Amino acid sequence: MPKRFDLLVFDWDGTVVDSASHIAESVQAAAADLSLPVPSDRDARHIIGLGLIDAMVYLFPALPPERYPQLAERYRHHYLAGDHKIELFAGAYEALVAMRTAGFQLAVATGKARRGLERAFESTRLAPVFHASRCADEGEPKPHPDMLLYLINSMGVAPERTLMIGDTTHDLIMARNAGVACLAAGYGAHPPDTLFEHGPLACALSFTELAQWIRRHA
Repeated sequence: MPKRFDLLVFDWDGTVVDSASHIAESVQAAAADLSLPVPSDRDARHIIGLGLIDAMVYLFPALPPERYPQLAERYRHHYLAGDHKIELFAGAYEALVAMRTAGFQLAVATGKARRGLERAFESTRLAPVFHASRCADEGEPKPHPDMLLYLINSMGVAPERTLMIGDTTHDLIMARNAGVACLAAGYGAHPPDTLFEHGPLACALSFTELAQWIRRHA
């Protein structure tokens, strides 16, 4: 059966790697370090995928902007302390290699900074698998369509031949804003019922299920 899509764009945290819990815990620990109100698990997971400033404004709207660097430093401290424990979802490496072998172009659109993604590429050995990537510190953060539009234009793929794959509403709204279809990873940061509200083609409950959907329908 002919492919429906040429370009598969993956979010990273919570979609390719099982990092959502660690990110949320790092946010909570950073808040505690500065005697700020500690966000609930749901709120801490909600900001995954957003740019750093947007995340801080959402979680701590009364925090003076001059304290953002201190909060960011404490978050990075806690995140990097457990960074080595973050692993790919089961079957992700093999599935992504198979997708590339099958002729798909693969890209990453992530709320991580470039240096964070490069570190993740190195630890997972996935850098050679992806054709391109775009990070939050290289343009407008999610849910602005900038990341997707950049990847689409730079890779010469039509929006209707592009599929965005992510575990947050920020990913799915970005896809809608860019005029591309989306597939929800319901095993990551945001609950499936919330993701369904944004019209994904499907909502997979594991990376294995996600890969199966792509093999059969993409």
